Amino acid sequence: MKEDKKALVFVGMAGAGKTVCVEYLKSKGLPSAYFGGIILQEVLDRGMKWNEYNEKMVREELRQKEGNGALAIRILKQIEEFFEQNKNLVVIDGLYSWSEYKMFKEVLGENAIVIAIVTPRRIRHQRLAKRPIRPYNETDANLRDYNEIEGINKGGPIADADYYLANDMTKESLIKDLQKLLDKLKIKI
Repeated sequence: MKEDKKALVFVGMAGAGKTVCVEYLKSKGLPSAYFGGIILQEVLDRGMKWNEYNEKMVREELRQKEGNGALAIRILKQIEEFFEQNKNLVVIDGLYSWSEYKMFKEVLGENAIVIAIVTPRRIRHQRLAKRPIRPYNETDANLRDYNEIEGINKGGPIADADYYLANDMTKESLIKDLQKLLDKLKIKI
C-alpha cells in the first residue's frame, strides 16, 4: 500500500457524531463509503422495507453467511476502487465490529486511520430522539447500544482507535476539533 493512500475510518456509538464528520469531509470533495449503505442496499435488493428490524436481520445474516468481516470486505473493495481512480484519501463511515477493525488494519495497515467519536450516552440518546430519520426513544437507544457492544463487538474498535474526538458540545466544535486533528496528521482537504 502506498503511503500517500489513506482511509479515515470513523467509529462511534449511535448518535456520537460520525455522520457530522463524514458529511463535512464529503462537502470538501472527499469520496466516502458507508457501512450502513451496504446493509440498506442489500435490504432494498431483497425487496424488503427499510426498517431497523430488516437491517438487523440482513446484517446478522450477512455476517453469519460470509463471516464477521463481511461488510469490511465489501468496503475494502470500494476503497480500492477509489484508490485506483487516484483518490488518495477516502472517508469511511461507521466501522462496527472488532473483526472489521482487524481486517482494516491487516489490509491497510497504518493507512487506515481509525478515529473514534466519543459522546456521553445521555447526549447521544438525546440526539437519537431528535433525529428526523428513525428517531429512537430511550428504550430503543439502550437496546441499540447493547446490541452494538455485545452483539457486534463495537467496543473494541472504539477502545483501540488511533485518535479520539470528544463530541459533547456543538457540531461546529466537533468540526473544529476534526480540522485540528487533520492538521496534526498533515492531511490537507
